[in-house]
Amino acid sequence: MTPTFELNNGVTIPAVGFGVFQTPPDVTATAVVDALGVGYRHIDTASAYGNERGVGEGIRNSGVDRNDIFIESKVWISDYGYGSTLHAFEKATGKLGFDTIDLYILHQPLSSSFDKTLEAYRALETLLGDGRVRAIGVSNFMPDHMYRLLSATEIVPAVNQIELHPYFLQRDVQAVNAQHGILTQAWSPIGGITSYRSSGGTSTFENPTIVGIGEKYGKSPAQVMLRWHLQEGRQSIPKSVRPERIAENFDIFDFELDEADLLAVDRLDAGVRAGPDPDLITLENTALLIPEA
Repeated sequence: MTPTFELNNGVTIPAVGFGVFQTPPDVTATAVVDALGVGYRHIDTASAYGNERGVGEGIRNSGVDRNDIFIESKVWISDYGYGSTLHAFEKATGKLGFDTIDLYILHQPLSSSFDKTLEAYRALETLLGDGRVRAIGVSNFMPDHMYRLLSATEIVPAVNQIELHPYFLQRDVQAVNAQHGILTQAWSPIGGITSYRSSGGTSTFENPTIVGIGEKYGKSPAQVMLRWHLQEGRQSIPKSVRPERIAENFDIFDFELDEADLLAVDRLDAGVRAGPDPDLITLENTALLIPEA
């Protein structure tokens, strides 16, 4: 059985999820079938990815019972606002083909219009209260965003999904999450989504420290990084469309890094963001309208 984490409302989430960011809609269903066949039971999508329909199709084609699968999706900023976010949920479930979503989160903090962010989160609280979702959360929330949210809403987010890999640990964000019992989810957990390069020009997959640890256990750099997340108490969401990589990323439960290994990976933190700065995401510069179901 896949290890799990317990969220702050008692709901359990698989320790490793399968992401479909940048996965083309026409191959999403196949990738999801492959992932579920390997053993993944958490699928992470978003309205902004444009592939929720493929996720639903893949789940139905997999032969795995819906009740055994943890579905996560995200509201895009163009659908923020109380009524708009409630409607965004209807669009999402319509595309997925399921009435409920296990974890529904805000995709960005929308700093330039945080009142809309708060209204959107209040809509998530309503969905949770109505039993349409099992847990709610946020993504890309920095400490100041989180404090503003916590001071103005009732329910503490169950997760905060952030860019997090060996070259960018966001220790301050992790600390705030831990202080409030919020699970840290890592997007780009192996540094691959953004093809990040350190100041020395070495990718995480070629980093001698990570490669060396992998050789010690007979594991790939990706497996080392995903195991590092797991042992440090983070849920990670790797992605791939290649069946062999999908399987490799899930094969991390038969070995354990020692303390020296964990510290060695921690020391690789360069403190440089590879993805977009959350404060720079606005309605004006990120024009994305989410279509109806």
